[in-house]
Amino acid sequence: MEFETVDPTNWDIENEFCNIHVDLEDGRHYGLNVWTYKFLKTSINDDKKSGKNLHGLYQIPPDLFVKELTRECIEKAIEDLLKIDDLEKVLNQGIYSWRNDLA
Repeated sequence: MEFETVDPTNWDIENEFCNIHVDLEDGRHYGLNVWTYKFLKTSINDDKKSGKNLHGLYQIPPDLFVKELTRECIEKAIEDLLKIDDLEKVLNQGIYSWRNDLA
């Protein structure tokens, strides 16, 4: 997995987001937007102040929520999800199913 470069002195692992790139051995590649649970609340509060998303009435979700933004936490989450099924089937499942229905 590749992660964005961050400044460790300015990083709250429990209240932040990041983008990661996952390369699987079989050649599949994924780009994921990952948020912590606490960052959801931060994002809503930011939108209330800025007026975005109808003043926080809704949020466009990330691909994955995790407890903390650490390599260990995210790797464990991805490994567990891959035990369930392919990432494109277990993440944002409603959107994936909807797209399959159109095909």
